[in-house]
Amino acid sequence: MTFQRARSEEQKEMRRQAILDIAASMLNEMPVAAVSLNELSRRVGLAKSNVLRYFESREAVLLELLDDFLGSWLAVLAEELSEGIESSAAPEVRTNQLAGILSRSLADRPVLCDLFGAQGGVLEHNVSVEVAKRHKRSSLARLETMTELVQRHVPELGDSAQRFCLISLVTAGALSSYVPAPASLLAAYAEEPALGVLHVDLQDALRVAFTSALMGVLPRA
Repeated sequence: MTFQRARSEEQKEMRRQAILDIAASMLNEMPVAAVSLNELSRRVGLAKSNVLRYFESREAVLLELLDDFLGSWLAVLAEELSEGIESSAAPEVRTNQLAGILSRSLADRPVLCDLFGAQGGVLEHNVSVEVAKRHKRSSLARLETMTELVQRHVPELGDSAQRFCLISLVTAGALSSYVPAPASLLAAYAEEPALGVLHVDLQDALRVAFTSALMGVLPRA
C-alpha cells in the first residue's frame, strides 16, 4: 500500500483508520506478541517514523483496536443475551445461561481474548499519560455497558455484576494464552495421554470459570 502525504483532517483520519485496519488483519494471522511496529509500517507502506505521527507506539495502536473490538462485541452480546436468556427462569437457570453465552461468545473471538490477555502486562506500557487516560475512560465506559447488560438479565447480581464482568474479561485473557496448545504439547499429549488430563478447549474452560464466579456472587436465598 502506498500513500500520498495526508494534508486534510479527513485524509489524516483515513490514514489512521488504514493503519488500524492493517493491524487488525495482522492479528488474524499472528498473536498480539508477534505484531511489531516494523512489520506494521511495512504493510502500511510508510516509514516507521510516519506511522508514529498517527500513533505514538505499537501499544497505542493495539489499545485502540481493543476498544473497537470490545465495542463491536458488546453490541453483538446484547443480542445474544436477549435471545438466549429466559427472563422468567429462576436466577440459577439464568446465570447458567449467561455463563454459556459469554463463554461461547468470547471463545469465538480469540483475537479479542488475546488483546485482553496483553492489556495489563504489555499494552498499557509504553504509552503516554494522555493515551492511558483515554484508554481507561473508554475501558470504564465499556465495562459499564457490559455491567448494565448483565444486570438487565440477572438483576439479582446487583452491584456484584460489575465485579463479575471485570473478572470474566480478565479470565478470558488469561485462559486464551493456553489455547491453542503449541504443537510440541499436542505431540506430548498424543504420546502420553495422561499428561493432557487438564487440557480443555477455551469455551469449556471459560464456562467453568464463569459459572464458578457467578455462583460466588449470586445472593443466596
